[in-house]
Amino acid sequence: MHAGRLTYVFLILATLVSMFPLYYTLVAASRSNADIARVPPVLWPGPNLLHNFQQALHQADIGKALLNSLIVSTSITVGTVLCSTLAGFAFAKLRFRGRNALLSFTVATMMIPPQLGVIPLFMIIAKLQWANQLQAVILPSLVSAFGVFFMRQYIAQSLPAELIEAARVDGASTSRIFWSIVVPVARPAMAVLGLLTFMTAWNDFFWPIIALSSQEPTVQVALRQLGGGYVHDQSVIMAGTLLGTLPVLVVFGLLGRQIVGGIMHGAVKG
Repeated sequence: MHAGRLTYVFLILATLVSMFPLYYTLVAASRSNADIARVPPVLWPGPNLLHNFQQALHQADIGKALLNSLIVSTSITVGTVLCSTLAGFAFAKLRFRGRNALLSFTVATMMIPPQLGVIPLFMIIAKLQWANQLQAVILPSLVSAFGVFFMRQYIAQSLPAELIEAARVDGASTSRIFWSIVVPVARPAMAVLGLLTFMTAWNDFFWPIIALSSQEPTVQVALRQLGGGYVHDQSVIMAGTLLGTLPVLVVFGLLGRQIVGGIMHGAVKG
């Protein structure tokens, strides 16, 4: 099947529209406040990018914030992917009492607004003396109901029951089945869940600003310290935002090909 010219035109336009916010962030980060306020707006990068980066690093400890966000996001991603895959495998292929009730309860928790649990969660964190520490942000997010449901649906549709039965006949334990059969089959879904989880954890602002102090900020918390003064320096804010966005782009670049390749590999095998 060959795409027509209209398809290519539409795809190019969609790509340009999707990339324009990121491109304009680069433009604003390389300009001054006066350039950003010009009418019509300037649409090409300027010479002040390195200067604005230096101002952002000086006004807020962006380096430490990047490291904290990397630790938090990586820990949450690894924990969520591993726990969600284990739980998804159990709900999809194992038989135990109360399985459907537990799955229904897990899915029902997605309908509860997270803001309702902030006060009791902070009380628990305070009693454990974890306030202003990174584990206060990491541990409450190690498992997500969406991740469990997502992995359960994928494993239920992609993993044949006959394959598990054959492994049982060969004497494989449940843990051996998980690591040798389930994980290779679920790798595309694990990559997708890992990417979504990393982006969500990296961009989270609400809970980190409550649980962490200004001495141990994540990137999103540190960005609010930029551009202070009577007139906010939007160029410095955009420079800090660009610095905080680069790791997400790197992660997407690393995992994007694996996601597409894994899905295509599964489609060919099917």
